[in-house]
Amino acid sequence: MYPRPFRYHRAASIREAVSLLAELGEEAKLLAGGQSLIPLMKLRLASPHHLVDLNFIPDLSYVRPEDGLLRFGALTRHAEVEASPAAQQIPILHDCAAGIADVQVRNRGTLGGSLAEADPSGDWAPVLLTLPTEVVCVGPEGERTLPLAEFFVDAYTTVLRPAELIREVVVRRPPPGSGGAYLAVKRSAPVYATATAAVQLMLADRETCSEAGIALGAVGLTPIKAAEAEAALRGQRLTPDTITRAAEAASAACDPQPDGRGSAAYKRALVGALVKRAIALAARRARGEQVEVSHIYA
Repeated sequence: MYPRPFRYHRAASIREAVSLLAELGEEAKLLAGGQSLIPLMKLRLASPHHLVDLNFIPDLSYVRPEDGLLRFGALTRHAEVEASPAAQQIPILHDCAAGIADVQVRNRGTLGGSLAEADPSGDWAPVLLTLPTEVVCVGPEGERTLPLAEFFVDAYTTVLRPAELIREVVVRRPPPGSGGAYLAVKRSAPVYATATAAVQLMLADRETCSEAGIALGAVGLTPIKAAEAEAALRGQRLTPDTITRAAEAASAACDPQPDGRGSAAYKRALVGALVKRAIALAARRARGEQVEVSHIYA
């Protein structure tokens, strides 16, 4: 099926993109990677009257290390993150970028577009919630910086104001002794995950967790920060009992809906298993091991 007619606008700068959005109002949509919007338009589930293309704005695609931070332009492609030596130093970021859909999607989809879409099954949100992450937004009233934890409101809904867009995503590098892992269960690479789990740990010694970040995806209307699961690890030795308590707390934190991928009970059990496995992988990486991580296809 073909999309309904629309007018195409090519923005040459962020200022022009913001002006166009303000002028065109709710009938306008931003075009970044287009991996979510274009399929919806072809199915006529979305029918914007105007498309504002961001892809010709210079200097919106980059991965820049800077004073303990890692800065990502909003139009940075998943494949660019996957290939970035700087991003590879934070393994959970590489896990995420390398596991998104297929090579075509990774070469077109963007980090900023993924966060702005706020798809409950999106990969980047739970991963970045385990790290100190901020989102830099630009709108008619100027620029503001928000913690990512305050960015998501509901499924497909963020705190972005009318005519406001993401300019940059800023991640603080984890300290030495840290490690993370991101896992998803999918039926095949191109489809949405049944459940995902992101775990980022810092170890005080080889067995004691001094800090933990755990976030879940595809099992609620927004990405879920599993605070009680984090608390179950913080200050504790990573024994099988401790890890099991954290996994059980993560299962209790999620709010899955039954669908063709499985029942709510199955997804809760799946979250527990994923968190348990991700904790073990994150701990190994925090100890300095080089561990390959890949999604589970079942």
